[in-house]
Amino acid sequence: MPTITTKRVYEPIDKSKGVRVLVDRVWPRGISKEKLQAEHWLKDVAPSSELRKWFNHDPKRWEEFKHRYWEELQNKPELISFLLALTEEQGLVLLYSARDTEHNQAVALQEYLLTQQQHPTTSIT
Repeated sequence: MPTITTKRVYEPIDKSKGVRVLVDRVWPRGISKEKLQAEHWLKDVAPSSELRKWFNHDPKRWEEFKHRYWEELQNKPELISFLLALTEEQGLVLLYSARDTEHNQAVALQEYLLTQQQHPTTSIT
Protein backbone atom coordinates (compact mmCIF):
# COMPACT_ATOMS: atom_id res chain seq x y z
CA MET A 1 0.00 0.00 0.00
CA PRO A 2 1.41 3.42 -0.96
CA THR A 3 2.43 5.61 1.93
CA ILE A 4 2.49 9.27 2.91
CA THR A 5 5.83 10.41 4.28
CA THR A 6 7.35 13.76 5.19
CA LYS A 7 10.84 14.93 4.39
CA ARG A 8 12.83 18.07 4.97
CA VAL A 9 13.91 19.68 1.68
CA TYR A 10 17.55 19.73 2.78
CA GLU A 11 17.75 15.93 3.19
CA PRO A 12 19.00 13.57 0.46
CA ILE A 13 16.45 12.63 -2.19
CA ASP A 14 14.87 9.17 -2.30
CA LYS A 15 12.45 9.07 -5.23
CA SER A 16 11.40 5.50 -4.42
CA LYS A 17 9.11 6.82 -1.66
CA GLY A 18 6.64 8.48 -4.02
CA VAL A 19 5.71 11.76 -5.68
CA ARG A 20 7.59 14.68 -4.15
CA VAL A 21 5.30 17.63 -3.32
CA LEU A 22 6.49 20.85 -1.70
CA VAL A 23 3.83 22.00 0.78
CA ASP A 24 5.44 25.26 1.94
CA ARG A 25 3.84 28.59 1.05
CA VAL A 26 7.29 30.12 0.52
CA TRP A 27 10.04 28.55 -1.60
CA PRO A 28 12.86 27.18 0.62
CA ARG A 29 16.01 29.27 0.87
CA GLY A 30 19.07 28.06 -0.94
CA ILE A 31 17.29 25.29 -2.88
CA SER A 32 16.99 25.37 -6.64
CA LYS A 33 14.17 23.65 -8.50
CA GLU A 34 16.70 21.22 -9.92
CA LYS A 35 18.08 20.35 -6.49
CA LEU A 36 14.66 19.94 -4.89
CA GLN A 37 13.27 17.72 -7.66
CA ALA A 38 9.67 18.19 -6.55
CA GLU A 39 7.00 17.16 -9.03
CA HIS A 40 4.56 19.70 -7.58
CA TRP A 41 4.57 22.84 -5.44
CA LEU A 42 1.20 23.19 -3.73
CA LYS A 43 1.61 26.43 -1.83
CA ASP A 44 -2.19 26.73 -1.55
CA VAL A 45 -2.33 23.61 0.63
CA ALA A 46 0.03 25.27 3.12
CA PRO A 47 -1.42 27.04 6.17
CA SER A 48 -2.55 30.62 5.63
CA SER A 49 0.09 33.26 6.26
CA GLU A 50 -1.84 34.41 9.34
CA LEU A 51 -1.92 30.91 10.83
CA ARG A 52 1.71 30.26 9.98
CA LYS A 53 2.80 33.49 11.68
CA TRP A 54 0.60 32.80 14.72
CA PHE A 55 2.04 29.30 15.14
CA ASN A 56 5.65 30.47 14.71
CA HIS A 57 6.79 26.85 15.20
CA ASP A 58 5.96 27.01 18.91
CA PRO A 59 5.43 23.41 20.12
CA LYS A 60 3.08 24.71 22.85
CA ARG A 61 0.71 25.83 20.09
CA TRP A 62 0.96 22.56 18.13
CA GLU A 63 -2.46 21.07 18.94
CA GLU A 64 -4.29 24.34 18.34
CA PHE A 65 -2.30 24.88 15.14
CA LYS A 66 -3.33 21.45 13.85
CA HIS A 67 -6.97 22.12 14.68
CA ARG A 68 -6.96 25.47 12.87
CA TYR A 69 -4.98 24.12 9.91
CA TRP A 70 -7.32 21.16 9.50
CA GLU A 71 -10.24 23.59 9.41
CA GLU A 72 -8.50 25.42 6.57
CA LEU A 73 -7.88 22.14 4.75
CA GLN A 74 -11.58 21.32 4.81
CA ASN A 75 -12.10 24.30 2.49
CA LYS A 76 -9.66 22.85 -0.06
CA PRO A 77 -11.30 19.56 -1.12
CA GLU A 78 -9.83 19.62 -4.63
CA LEU A 79 -6.26 19.84 -3.31
CA ILE A 80 -6.91 17.10 -0.75
CA SER A 81 -8.41 14.87 -3.46
CA PHE A 82 -5.39 15.51 -5.66
CA LEU A 83 -2.97 14.55 -2.86
CA LEU A 84 -4.96 11.44 -1.98
CA ALA A 85 -5.00 10.38 -5.63
CA LEU A 86 -1.21 10.77 -5.82
CA THR A 87 -0.91 8.72 -2.64
CA GLU A 88 -2.98 5.87 -4.06
CA GLU A 89 -1.13 5.87 -7.37
CA GLN A 90 2.50 6.20 -6.30
CA GLY A 91 2.89 7.20 -2.67
CA LEU A 92 3.48 10.72 -1.47
CA VAL A 93 6.41 12.62 0.01
CA LEU A 94 5.40 15.93 1.61
CA LEU A 95 8.38 18.28 1.46
CA TYR A 96 8.90 21.11 3.96
CA SER A 97 11.74 23.41 5.02
CA ALA A 98 11.05 23.91 8.74
CA ARG A 99 13.82 22.93 11.15
CA ASP A 100 11.40 21.27 13.56
CA THR A 101 10.74 17.82 12.12
CA GLU A 102 7.86 17.06 14.50
CA HIS A 103 5.88 20.31 14.57
CA ASN A 104 5.36 21.57 11.02
CA GLN A 105 2.63 21.81 8.39
CA ALA A 106 3.81 18.70 6.50
CA VAL A 107 3.37 16.54 9.61
CA ALA A 108 -0.06 18.06 10.27
CA LEU A 109 -1.04 17.58 6.62
CA GLN A 110 0.16 13.97 6.69
CA GLU A 111 -2.06 13.30 9.72
CA TYR A 112 -5.01 14.99 8.02
CA LEU A 113 -4.56 12.98 4.82
CA LEU A 114 -4.34 9.73 6.79
CA THR A 115 -7.64 10.53 8.54
CA GLN A 116 -9.21 11.29 5.17
CA GLN A 117 -7.99 7.97 3.77
CA GLN A 118 -9.59 6.11 6.68
CA HIS A 119 -12.78 8.19 6.95
CA PRO A 120 -13.28 10.25 3.77
CA THR A 121 -16.45 11.97 4.97
CA THR A 122 -15.14 12.87 8.41
CA SER A 123 -15.18 16.56 9.15
CA ILE A 124 -12.79 17.91 11.73
CA THR A 125 -14.39 20.51 14.00
